[in-house]
Amino acid sequence: MNPYLTAMQAIIWREGLRFVHQRERFVAALVRPLVWLVVFAAGFRAALGLSITPPYQTYISYEIYIIPGLCGMVILFNGMQSSLSLVYDREMGSMRLLLTSPLPRWWLLISKLLGSSAISLVQVYVFLALAAAFGVTMPPLGYVAVFPALMLVGLMLGGLGLFLSSLIRQLENFAGVMNFVIFPMFFLSSALYPLWKMAESSQVLFEICSYNPFTQAVELIRFALYGEFNAIAFGWVVLATLVFVVLAAWGYDPSRGIKQNSN
Repeated sequence: MNPYLTAMQAIIWREGLRFVHQRERFVAALVRPLVWLVVFAAGFRAALGLSITPPYQTYISYEIYIIPGLCGMVILFNGMQSSLSLVYDREMGSMRLLLTSPLPRWWLLISKLLGSSAISLVQVYVFLALAAAFGVTMPPLGYVAVFPALMLVGLMLGGLGLFLSSLIRQLENFAGVMNFVIFPMFFLSSALYPLWKMAESSQVLFEICSYNPFTQAVELIRFALYGEFNAIAFGWVVLATLVFVVLAAWGYDPSRGIKQNSN
């Protein structure tokens, strides 16, 4: 078999086994968005007084509106948790063995991203199934159309996590850095409320939310769930994915990332 494909298969399989053995991670990935969906949705809807419309201009409930944002939340947290494993592997030495293989480093990182993105897809679809059990459903075609959008978003957020993990020297510092990244990205986006509502409060915050890559990721998922294609969001997500992957490859360059982290 081609050594490139063999390495990719091994890395993806390792990611899958690690996920299977960490059942609490799977439960936490589902409980978090379900709490937002079941508990907080009513409060947010009442407080904001929202009247939401999806891309095809039909009235929907607030619970349906936040579904794409909660899908993005699942992918965001999984991407960061997958990066946490890289920090642990680097401290234990297994990451060094992986990066000393004769294969290009970017190929190893891409394989890692594909593995974490595949896990994110499983988590998102299980969450969508549980949401449907609570009566929050999307158009049937949307569950299929959203697949490539979820995969692309998984690569983008996984690339961001890989880049951040290359900058973190100790496992203890990871949680603080992740909180500094996760919560601003999530709350300064259209995951919980539309951008026009943010513009009514602050034009500065509106601009920040508009340029937030996570906002574009959520909008790409939102339109895909209704069988529509958001070209602007797609372009932003592709650009952000390329930037994050390049930064991750730079961060794990032996002359920069690994050597610096070992000092």
